Amino acid sequence: MKTNNINKIVKRASFAGLSFLIVMIGISLQSCANLDPDPTEFSLPPESFGSLEEMESGLGGVYSQVRLAARQTTFYAPAWAGDDMTTHRALNKADFREFDQRSVLSTNNRLLRNWNDTFDAINAINGLLDRSSGLAGVDFINQEILEQYVGEAYFLRGILFYQLARVHGRIPLPLTKFPDPDISRSSLEEVYNQIESDLLESEKRLPAIYPGVNPGAPRPNNGSARALLSRLYMDWGGFPVKDASKYALAASSAKLVMDNAASHGFGLVDDLEDLWTLEGRFSKESLYTIVYCKNCPDNSTGNRKFSRLGLPADLGGWNETFAEIKFFQDFPEGPRKEATYRTELDWQGFNAQKSPVFKKITGPEGDLNPGDFITERNDFFMRYAEILLIYAEASGLSANVTSESWEALNMIRRRAAGLPYDTPDASVDLTAGTIEDLAFEESKWEFAGEYKRWYDLMRREKVKEALSVRDDVAGEIPEHSPIIGSLETSNYLAPIPADAVSRNPNLAN
Repeated sequence: MKTNNINKIVKRASFAGLSFLIVMIGISLQSCANLDPDPTEFSLPPESFGSLEEMESGLGGVYSQVRLAARQTTFYAPAWAGDDMTTHRALNKADFREFDQRSVLSTNNRLLRNWNDTFDAINAINGLLDRSSGLAGVDFINQEILEQYVGEAYFLRGILFYQLARVHGRIPLPLTKFPDPDISRSSLEEVYNQIESDLLESEKRLPAIYPGVNPGAPRPNNGSARALLSRLYMDWGGFPVKDASKYALAASSAKLVMDNAASHGFGLVDDLEDLWTLEGRFSKESLYTIVYCKNCPDNSTGNRKFSRLGLPADLGGWNETFAEIKFFQDFPEGPRKEATYRTELDWQGFNAQKSPVFKKITGPEGDLNPGDFITERNDFFMRYAEILLIYAEASGLSANVTSESWEALNMIRRRAAGLPYDTPDASVDLTAGTIEDLAFEESKWEFAGEYKRWYDLMRREKVKEALSVRDDVAGEIPEHSPIIGSLETSNYLAPIPADAVSRNPNLAN
């Protein structure tokens, strides 16, 4: 039984990049060409996979679909609405500027591409789950391996539904291979419940850690699922549902991940800058890693969010992802700021646009070729640092603050100051104050430029507070894309793409 094929593929970051449909067609053609069929196939339902090897191939196709959906900045376009990131004031960056200026139209092309690519991946996952159901309980099928594969599928569907819900709020929930073409949007409570269900289903099926893969869970483990649940509960407790009972679940979920971090292979790295290097593309700090490969047979598997996209035209860049001036000026000095920005660059002397540059996007000097727009940098979908700060913040929001809550916060503060994160230090440690606000503020600096800040501002309803002072910068350089839309909660969520609504008018309601 060839159950280690995907392990090898993920470890080498070299998936074939074929779509799920192509994989399935290939399998069908191979079956048709076999004049001596395996007699066991007649024991299986006709729409089922014929073996675990077939399912493994299908799962590889699903991973490729997820990677295709996530490979471009399109997947994270709403993040430009945060106070940490901006784009060029002109050129071909209109789609990003709409988010940056809080004036997002239903015709925004990034919205449509993200919608289509994400639902393509979800439909591929649903097809895989449908075909896998016939293998359950079959004597000659290794049920433990089957359950792991099914758990991965549930995990991937859960995070894709989650990503869409963070952008649009109410979304449709197709759960079958052939969904209703006239499907309507579900309530946000139904959406959150489905995401929770998918992540719980994956948690109970996945192992504590997959053997034989690189660090950072390129194949998710049950700790990956529990970590995403903690983030889901934080959003659930905040805007727009505001179910405060979920904060206790966020804290307990985060604590469970923390208590079992060693068994999952999770933990903090000593030097934050290591995370933005090619050498650090597989890291124990990642709780789930989307793996890319630049020189695979299909270049679509390369990552298109880094290097050239974060540089100005003065340095051969594409002027796409810049840092906000106000945020940069307010950022506390120290090792974390140096790891976040290219502080050696004279950004005020740029001609293309006078904006600071994220080291997190371009990589440290000399690490990535500045002319590349396709790289092998992986995506850390969620970092262990986020679990620690969720635990600290959720402890305060659920009124259950412990010494461990403060320690979780202080571990991040110590590393930010260049100190050993696991050694108490009175010069940076905090033991009093409103921990939920202190942790929220710490997240602001820790995750700058990682496409997360907007969602934190949204769930805590702090958009107006943060963005209304964005132009209040020292010196003579104003922010380049002034706010023109509303900063009220009614403008937080993005519209459903107009093209999707034209194809299915039920999505308008």
